[in-house]
Amino acid sequence: MISIKGGAAGQCLPLAAKFELKDANVWGATMLRTEDGICHLIFSTWPKSLGHMAWATHSELGYATAEQPGGPYRFQGMALTRDNGDRWDSGGMHNECLIEAKGKYYLYYNGQRGNGEWWDHRNHQRVGVAVADHPSGPWRRFDRPLIEPKPGHLLTATPNVFLRPDGRYQMVYKTVTAGPPPFGGSVRHVIALADSPLGPFVDQPEPFIRRPATHFPIDDHVEWAQDGAYYAIVKDNQGEFTGHTGAMILFRSADGLAWELERDPVVMLPQITWEDGRTQAFDRLEMPKLHMEKGTPTHLFLAGLPRGEDDSFMVAVPLIS
Repeated sequence: MISIKGGAAGQCLPLAAKFELKDANVWGATMLRTEDGICHLIFSTWPKSLGHMAWATHSELGYATAEQPGGPYRFQGMALTRDNGDRWDSGGMHNECLIEAKGKYYLYYNGQRGNGEWWDHRNHQRVGVAVADHPSGPWRRFDRPLIEPKPGHLLTATPNVFLRPDGRYQMVYKTVTAGPPPFGGSVRHVIALADSPLGPFVDQPEPFIRRPATHFPIDDHVEWAQDGAYYAIVKDNQGEFTGHTGAMILFRSADGLAWELERDPVVMLPQITWEDGRTQAFDRLEMPKLHMEKGTPTHLFLAGLPRGEDDSFMVAVPLIS
């Protein structure tokens, strides 16, 4: 149903598809194209000098634009910044998802605050949303998170939101069950539905893709509706589904609630072949988000951390649907 046009399918990915900053990590990205043709990219970013793992303590949301979905993108400034205050998201924001609904733009993300210790920030992640009249901002933030953890859970994070054909908004987000500190218990994903992009989002009894005996089966994800069905690209975090650890894999659903692995599920392995002939392997190639044109995915946005390196970037991968 969906395959890679560049990189893993034998064709070479143009260098313009890569977006990076000289002194800051770029991680993940979400993009919408406005009626004037401009592509608006919002992404996570933090100083390279702090190392990759500082995403939990120092991430903020940057803003870039391009004339085409595949780039090249140009940095324009910051969308949301940390302030070290006492707000729920004063310590930073990460894992963004941008949608448009009825003339407004909604930017979902997980915010956090903490005492400066890495695990304290990680375990205080909460899903929130900001609203604007245009993807360039300014963004109106809220005093409270959108999704608080349920009893027995540590956090909420990594939201993806899309409009269902029935007019409801569907969110899938990550949570971690209670367990031995500092990590906690198992990583699980929850499906929630709402009549408004601002919620309230109501958790559904059917859990999102899981393997009950596995501690951390899937990680980052993107879901959408197309041609009378629902689809999800997720990270096969431990190779439990396909034998390919870290691969982007495809699931299908008739209702957006119960999911099955597609017959030929591998969308992309964690490597890219560039137009200059280099094949680059990645420790992490994840955080999938999609750009859609007329209801069809055209580009897969991924965050890449090359093997053995500490600096990350975003890549926009063309698709064949």
